[in-house]
Amino acid sequence: AATNARGVEIAFLLDNVLSEPLITESSPVEESNLWLRIGQGYAMMNTESAYSKKFEDFYAARPEYVNQMMGRTEKYLFYVVEEVQKRGMPTEIALLPMIESAYNPQAQSRSRAVGIWQFIPSTGKYFGLEQNWWADHRRDVVSSTQAALDYLEKLHTMFGSWELALAAYNAGEGTVSRAIARNVRAGLPTDYDSLTLPLETEQYVPKLQAIKNIVTNPEQYGLNINTIPNQAYFAEIDPPFQIDAKLAASLAEISDEEFALLNPSYKRPIIASKNNTHKILLPVSAIDTFRINLANNEESLTKWSVYNAKRGENIASIASKFNISLDRLRNINSLSNDNHLSNPLHLLVPSTEDSADEINVSQLATQKTQSPTFGAKIVHVTHKIKRGETLSTVARKYGTDTRTLMKVNRLKSCKIKAGQIIKISTTPERAKTKRI
Repeated sequence: AATNARGVEIAFLLDNVLSEPLITESSPVEESNLWLRIGQGYAMMNTESAYSKKFEDFYAARPEYVNQMMGRTEKYLFYVVEEVQKRGMPTEIALLPMIESAYNPQAQSRSRAVGIWQFIPSTGKYFGLEQNWWADHRRDVVSSTQAALDYLEKLHTMFGSWELALAAYNAGEGTVSRAIARNVRAGLPTDYDSLTLPLETEQYVPKLQAIKNIVTNPEQYGLNINTIPNQAYFAEIDPPFQIDAKLAASLAEISDEEFALLNPSYKRPIIASKNNTHKILLPVSAIDTFRINLANNEESLTKWSVYNAKRGENIASIASKFNISLDRLRNINSLSNDNHLSNPLHLLVPSTEDSADEINVSQLATQKTQSPTFGAKIVHVTHKIKRGETLSTVARKYGTDTRTLMKVNRLKSCKIKAGQIIKISTTPERAKTKRI
């Protein structure tokens, strides 16, 4: 039967969408211009080189590209600056996604790195960015920012300078470690400028310097960069158990494009998650609108259901049965170009009133890799911090993220100490195997 959310209690929904913009009490508010705030937080040494001049000329010759990049940046930069300064990091780090992805959360490289911070699959998983049938959290601006800053902090501790940390972020820890070892054996300095690194990595810090120079003095390069308000653009909320992306955008009275730019990690037309822990981002100005419209909404929150497709079933026939184009059915369900299914699969399809083989999404059990899963039980445990543990390593043990742990435990920073007790929400399996 088709999923219908009319019976969901409105009071419950309202309780779960109440939120605060992602802003802390320590946020500087004396400056109304975010660029000025960033400039006040610069802490890396300025360097000039042929490489930095090369990239300054590159950006100066492409004002349309710079404007497009800055247009995307306006949505995310305040949040990134907040998190960077919360950790005491140089604000230059907040400019890094400009050279990684031009602040495009949908960016994808040939090495399968995605998101504004360009995580490859393995590094993303290591830092707790889940990649499943429903979503790829390497594209999630909040989660990927936390993971990237965790990684950069680790690299800074390992190599002792932000320049070397950035080099390792680009080329990998092993590449930088080997370059340092070669210079040590040769009796040479081991700073960034003295190492022999891949060309892309040699240009990496100079490219960031070029971006820094341009956003600090755009007029010098014939560019016009709009002022960005020093305030949160978006807020994070807990949506209903499942809701169509189009409906969520409509209830917030924003465009589908705006919704997608703020929630780029979701891969399906339904906003849902494996463990029912999903969040959505909305413009701060749209939060109240979303709450009011949700409370007054009398329609189903989703127009999709799950169809139990049998092995060998013809994909074109399934598309015809549910009045959906074959290409759209393939795209929504990440299907191959085969004409028949090689294995039984649960497929997302448009809801119909007479589809006896449909399964209620909320009752879907654990399936194979490509199938949706819901309903994982969550338990609450405590963890005693051991010597050498970081908040990031603890989060990975329990399948959560550092920001969630900070919020649950009301931590003002990621710093923890041995013997400290923290509260964690996790699955029974992880609680059983990882609890200390």
